[in-house]
Amino acid sequence: MGSKEMICSIAETKNERIADINHAVWSYAEGGYQEHKSAAKLIEVLRSEGFAVEERAGGIETAFIGSYGSGSPVIGILAEYDALPNLSQEAGNAERCPIEGQRFGHGCGHSALGAGAVGAALIVKEYLKETGLPGTVKLFGCPAEETGFGKAFMAKAHCFDGLDMCFSWHPADANTNFPRAIANYAVRFDFKGRSSHASSAPEQGRSALDACELMNVGVNYLREHVPASTRMHYAYLDCGGDAPNVVQDHSSLLYYVRGPRLSQCTEVLERVKKIAQGAALMTETEVHIQVLGGLNDYIPNDTASRLLADAFLAYGGPDFGEEEYAIARKFFETLPEEDRKRAAASGARLNGISEEEFAARPLSTAVEPYSEKVRQTLMPGSTDVGDVSHIAPTGQYMVTGVVLGTGDHTWQFTAQIGTSIGDKSAQSIARAIAYASAQVYEDPGLAEQAKRELLEETGGVYVSPIPDGMKPGEGV
Repeated sequence: MGSKEMICSIAETKNERIADINHAVWSYAEGGYQEHKSAAKLIEVLRSEGFAVEERAGGIETAFIGSYGSGSPVIGILAEYDALPNLSQEAGNAERCPIEGQRFGHGCGHSALGAGAVGAALIVKEYLKETGLPGTVKLFGCPAEETGFGKAFMAKAHCFDGLDMCFSWHPADANTNFPRAIANYAVRFDFKGRSSHASSAPEQGRSALDACELMNVGVNYLREHVPASTRMHYAYLDCGGDAPNVVQDHSSLLYYVRGPRLSQCTEVLERVKKIAQGAALMTETEVHIQVLGGLNDYIPNDTASRLLADAFLAYGGPDFGEEEYAIARKFFETLPEEDRKRAAASGARLNGISEEEFAARPLSTAVEPYSEKVRQTLMPGSTDVGDVSHIAPTGQYMVTGVVLGTGDHTWQFTAQIGTSIGDKSAQSIARAIAYASAQVYEDPGLAEQAKRELLEETGGVYVSPIPDGMKPGEGV
């Protein structure tokens, strides 16, 4: 029996467990650094399957590392399990219906992401056991991808050192390669002024709210004078109160500064800091600037990405049946008319069928093969997988887990990923990651080739975006 057939056979025995993990973590729906039940579930599964588990990896309560095997190659698999606020929704319900008493929901599919990653590790473990090949598989439990830069903190703590290759994935609305992603800093600006009666003694006040607004105006002018690929977003964390007749003596902003490389983000951030200091000078207030964290750009390693895409292509996409298509049709019909037309046209083109046929089965099953264009394509979003990709050769793939046209970070995503659609998405990627890993164990030269490619890309240098002394979740 070849490795492809062996992996497929083992995978069938793990499908039920993968589905169980998805539904359990989906039901817990815990936010970043609060994923105690989710992490405990994954740890329990790993230990029951013979993995040694290091809890509190990198000093983070909800991070862990599960290991099996010995020697090289050492392959890492990344699991995520954090949910998003205000996206609670009943599974399979195409009408808005939050679950009572639950605020968070898996609107980015991390319940399935974690399930598929753990499933892959379980399959690899059985493969190593049956073949007797040398090698180690490590499952990394990575918290707070959405808001807390979990992997960047783990990278700073050297959790990913010593890996020969790493694999990850993400639920999406199509089966496609994961392109480059941009770097990001999160920075908090706290302004402090002096309160006074806004009408009878305005001259005595120094408005922190005015400072925030002047800072935002200054950054808006800066937008014309930074590279076009730069992104700067802000939100008010504190508006200083709700009384117009009191000069606000405190006000705070949270900024994201994004760019294709962390070095570019650093340069732009220094200019943003000067604008904040200028706003404080103009208003005679004080400003405290705190970098809360950040993440590096994601580098799709050519060898690792090709291995994973080829492995997924070898088995085909998720094994959707009529149960999944019936769920999908409900959500497809609720898309706005223009979005529905666009999705039908795109789905028909991707899958080589008519628009009518795709509308009847609106889950994309076509599989995109690997192309070197992946390395030239830049996704405007960010992921903390980027920090791992600067340390170890990393490949990712995106797998259909929702109806084509479903937006990320939506309650519709939550509702679909918690059904058998999410189960089958996770099951399909588990066997693909396992098959890609098997090829590395059989030919360790692939890992050496991938590491040479990474060295050419980074020069062997990893720069952490996490300030010294910063603790996970601090200041958010």
